[in-house]
Amino acid sequence: MNMNGAQAIIDALIEEGVDTIFGYPGGGIMPFYDQLYVNMDKINHILVRHEQAAVHAAEGYARSSGKVGVCVATAGPGATNFVTGIADAMMDSTPIVCITAQVQKEGLGASSFQEADIISITLPITKWNYEITCADEIAPMLAKAFRIARSGRPGPVVISITKNAQTEMTDFKYMKESSECMNLLPEDKLDQAVAWINASRKPLLIAGHGVILSRAEDALSELAVKTGIPVATTMMGLSCIPSDHPNYVGCVGMHGSHAPNRMTQQADLIIAVGMRFSDRVTGNAKGYARNARIIHIEIDPVEVGKAVRADLSIVGDARQVLEALNARQLKCQSRPEWWNLAREIAAKEAVRLTATQLSDKNGLTMALVVQRISMLAGNNKIVVTDVGQNQMFAARFSYFADRRSWISSGGLGTMGYGLPAAIGAKVANPDRNVIVFMGDGGFQMNIQELGTILQSKIGVKMVLMNNSWLGMVRQWQELFYDKRYSFTYLENPDFQKVAQAYDIPSRRVTSIDDLDEAIEEMLQTDGAYLLEACVGDGENVFPMIPAGATIDKIFMDKDFNQL
Repeated sequence: MNMNGAQAIIDALIEEGVDTIFGYPGGGIMPFYDQLYVNMDKINHILVRHEQAAVHAAEGYARSSGKVGVCVATAGPGATNFVTGIADAMMDSTPIVCITAQVQKEGLGASSFQEADIISITLPITKWNYEITCADEIAPMLAKAFRIARSGRPGPVVISITKNAQTEMTDFKYMKESSECMNLLPEDKLDQAVAWINASRKPLLIAGHGVILSRAEDALSELAVKTGIPVATTMMGLSCIPSDHPNYVGCVGMHGSHAPNRMTQQADLIIAVGMRFSDRVTGNAKGYARNARIIHIEIDPVEVGKAVRADLSIVGDARQVLEALNARQLKCQSRPEWWNLAREIAAKEAVRLTATQLSDKNGLTMALVVQRISMLAGNNKIVVTDVGQNQMFAARFSYFADRRSWISSGGLGTMGYGLPAAIGAKVANPDRNVIVFMGDGGFQMNIQELGTILQSKIGVKMVLMNNSWLGMVRQWQELFYDKRYSFTYLENPDFQKVAQAYDIPSRRVTSIDDLDEAIEEMLQTDGAYLLEACVGDGENVFPMIPAGATIDKIFMDKDFNQL
């Protein structure tokens, strides 16, 4: 069918099953937006207020739905405003296609108005990028872009399209590229893994984001039940197994639970699935899991052995590998001493947390706010966070019953991520409660997206933890910089008036006595709502692994329980 390049872009998106895009128009991308005007019944466009937010919204959409997220921006500053979000998606293996405009083909390299070499800029932070300079390239290159974004280890793809390619005519024929890939798994390694699992006395399964990306939740649970092995998750792996699953022992890492971190140091076998052994999980890698043989199941061979040794590596899709293991002769063992250790540590930690962060004697705390919201909101919710203390408290005290119910910026740790990511998650899941936890610092980095919520009527429940500090940085300054609080105090606006200006219902809570009532009001309000919780300014996230520390020093320390 003969059409112009702009219509070809739209038809390609439709062929890929795209129903929503997040974007911001401009001169270079105007032909596309003009064509979108007559196709509004086919594709929903969410007008963000900043291009970075478009990428984060596409990430939230992708992470919560399992589909490829799509965002669109104009040339020059529109494209460069994408960069932080693209880097975030690359670190967290999030499948998105970012479409940016470029100047006319004949103007390339001439320092034309709003020309920026987005291909060179994004080369290190994309799975693939490409600049389309004629309309005939649109169909095949977009098909390739979507296939690359969603296949293997997912990630971001950037497609730059010159303005002339949007206006030229082309004979549009679209052939969607398959991303299905059945890896030939190494039978000898699978057999070796089963032998080690059956022989282990203190095994631990650690599940990462790859379990969610490969839809391996059922296979993970089956392996845990068949073998009787405790399961921990990384922060990015949260919600891949229900919080009340009998085999679940908590989240590992810098701000994780005491039990799985200590078990890591005492385990004789660790089965790591779909994780990359981030420094926030291992601390100083030299002291990590010294007593354990490590089986690393990972789709990206680059990650195997990069941070932590792998005694046995199985490169492949997490679901395929776990299903292959489940099909073998696995022994179910009770391991009472191993489980008693986990339960004893967890019980002691629960007592400590109840007496400190969850005690009403300490006033309104982030931990208490998260716990009460998680309990009162029940199931069928998606928890989104920004970055900082709010993120760690949300990870620690949220209850997860459903899959794909945790969205947070992991590898890049991008402040300002939470609000636009929650917008994307809500657009993708209109029937689920989307609750975003933010600090007052991160909220103000993309506060303009309240305008997106207003215009598109997006029913996100926003929880603002207001302590007038950049809390995580302040905590480090308190503990490691002799309380020299260098530029971490915030003089904040009246957030209630800000919400009112955007016609968003809101409430400020300063007392525990009013907390449950305010939460119920937020949950029962149709549409968006801002709950501002004025929490204490001295609350810290424990445990924590200081930079360069070895995890065994922290989690095997006799004085740990006093933290």
